[in-house]
Amino acid sequence: MRTAPPRRYLMCPPTHFEVSYSINPWMDPAKPVDPQLALTQWEDLKRTYLSLGHTVELLTPQPGMPDMVFAANGATVIDGRVLSARFAFPQRAGEALAQRKWFQAQGYADIRIPEHVNEGEGDFAVTRNLLLAGRGFRASPASHAEAQEFFGRPVIGLDLVDPRFYHLDTALCVLDDSTDTDVMYYPGAFSPGSREALARLFPDAVIAEEADALAFGLNAVSDGRHVLLPQAAAGLCAPLRARGYEPVPLDLTELLKGGGSVKCCTLEIRV
Repeated sequence: MRTAPPRRYLMCPPTHFEVSYSINPWMDPAKPVDPQLALTQWEDLKRTYLSLGHTVELLTPQPGMPDMVFAANGATVIDGRVLSARFAFPQRAGEALAQRKWFQAQGYADIRIPEHVNEGEGDFAVTRNLLLAGRGFRASPASHAEAQEFFGRPVIGLDLVDPRFYHLDTALCVLDDSTDTDVMYYPGAFSPGSREALARLFPDAVIAEEADALAFGLNAVSDGRHVLLPQAAAGLCAPLRARGYEPVPLDLTELLKGGGSVKCCTLEIRV
């Protein structure tokens, strides 16, 4: 049976969540957001983590930062080292500073302010020994070398070509970070060369269909046993169960209006 070692996650309540601008194809300011529903769905995600034995730390939401709920974008944390984000759009720039202040207050000393654009775990995915890194819409290719130098682990660059999958975490999910083999991904989000690289690296990967990818089924979080994912991505449940994982479907449809789901709301703190 697969195991689920306790994880530590950083989340931010959607107190100020709204869609007042558009910086990805999912955001439409003309479509109203229900703040109470967004909070209810977010709280359900938080409760689920706690019920599975994980720890949830909280960022204090800041006025004027409606996307702060998507905490995964603010940093990448491996072995207690914190690589801060540098956002591509000015609307989100303040989020990186807010997260750095939180990590500083928690006593983290090894915090890097990057020179190049990266949006945290939006475009960095961690396996046992590798760092998978997306590029094409947000992260700068130069951020890959910067991350490799800071974390001291090999970085595999992957090119995203479909703007609907603007971050790596919308197109790929690491299922078991105690290995370098278990992921799920949607091939159509990647360039031909990146698809070949993924097939070589992960020959036994769970391959998502377009419908499940568009439901943000790959914007999921796995603790090595449980896979928390949007309930609309029902086509992923059977393949996950066949590999010994336990799907945990959740409804985060209100937050999807901002272009995020389970993973976007969850930054893993790896110490």
